[in-house]
Amino acid sequence: MTFIIGLLAGVCIACQSAVNARLRSHLGFAFLTSFVSFVVGLVFLLGLSLALDNPLWFDKATLSAVPWWAWCGGMLGTIGLTVNVLIFPKLGGVQTAVMPILGQVLMGIIIDTFGLLKSVQIAFSTSRILGIVLVLAGVFVAIVLPQRKQLAQAGEKLWFWRGVGVLGGMALATQAAVNGELGRQLGSSLSGAVVSFLVGASVLLVISLCYEKSLASLARPTKGQPFWIWGGGVLGALFILSGVYLVPLIGTGQVVMLVLSGLICGSLLVDRLGLFGVIKKTILPVQLLGVALLLSGVALIRLV
Repeated sequence: MTFIIGLLAGVCIACQSAVNARLRSHLGFAFLTSFVSFVVGLVFLLGLSLALDNPLWFDKATLSAVPWWAWCGGMLGTIGLTVNVLIFPKLGGVQTAVMPILGQVLMGIIIDTFGLLKSVQIAFSTSRILGIVLVLAGVFVAIVLPQRKQLAQAGEKLWFWRGVGVLGGMALATQAAVNGELGRQLGSSLSGAVVSFLVGASVLLVISLCYEKSLASLARPTKGQPFWIWGGGVLGALFILSGVYLVPLIGTGQVVMLVLSGLICGSLLVDRLGLFGVIKKTILPVQLLGVALLLSGVALIRLV
């Protein structure tokens, strides 16, 4: 079940990216789009809390037991998001996808190996190392290999921005561990996800006002736009909720591997079917091989 939930969480992110791309074309601003997505996700989670009679208020003893860093998950998420916005014009789509993935895998391994942020400690083993190698090989075959010409044209003077991309991915992996601990301390995955979205929405509001100067684009008429352009936040909320639930059970590294596999599979599916207004693209045999390597690596890690 954890395997399925992790993969579906990754698929949610793949679909959210396509939905938010359409929303950005309507609003015209990247950070404003992310702010709207976070607000929609927050409203969805609050509604879910009310429907499930999930407590959002806690006594002083519960709140005092939560370490200060456990409240920072939403901020780490906005850092990862901001990094993607910054590096895309410099590196292009392929490297903007790959560099954060490398950062997430690296940080997930570090957190699990040393049990950082009160995460589940998982020692290295031969099977685990082999699984990680297969995951990285799958990422290379599914994403990098089909677009090697684009990478070759990117030049060699971009290592600073590549490093920034890796750091952004490390922030996202750290967010998963932080949110997992917050949900554990509060005794509710849903409450942890609500706090993460509240912090993220607040940070993005400040960024939007400072960087884009105005929220006037929100008043643009939506005539001719499909209703689903506002649904990215719901998909993001389901992703965060899944992470908060899974991290205490199977560790940050395994959650990262599962989500990345679901993300790549979902992205290929969106491209192949032309979902959410995306231009249809043919899936190459080499990409299917990459997916097979990914899933084999994740399965090997999960069986350890």
